[in-house]
Amino acid sequence: MALKVFDLACEHEHLFEGWFASAETYDDQLSRGLVRCPVCDSTRITRRVSAPHLNVSHLRADPAVREQDLPQGRAAVASPSGDQMSRLQAEVLRQIRRIVRQTDDVGAQFADEARRMHSGEIEERPIRGTASAQECVDLAEEGITIMPIPDILDDDRLQ
Repeated sequence: MALKVFDLACEHEHLFEGWFASAETYDDQLSRGLVRCPVCDSTRITRRVSAPHLNVSHLRADPAVREQDLPQGRAAVASPSGDQMSRLQAEVLRQIRRIVRQTDDVGAQFADEARRMHSGEIEERPIRGTASAQECVDLAEEGITIMPIPDILDDDRLQ
């Protein structure tokens, strides 16, 4: 299935991508408050103008071009096919999910656990959990770096 990739922004101008089965799926999820900013968790999201996908296959370099034939400082590059890109994206998602599964799910205690690790009270370890938008802001102000994990990357939240 081909996915639609939209450039999105929240009310605070945080820019991010959203991947959807169709424009209708995006509209439906947006209307139900399911599209959220990965930085601040805002649901006030707008679509931005996206660069179109251009078919430039006719511009691909002759495969017989050798590296030594290129001007100094230039490298030969390849453009993956749509099928190759889909497989690559699927593999990236599998690897990210694997990394997420290796974290300790601390649930609603996320902010407290992050603070305890930051202060040295407990040993650092990779954790995940849930936090309110205000807790995320508070952690950032305390110098504690966190990263939102979209539901699609956390197998536990997909169930």
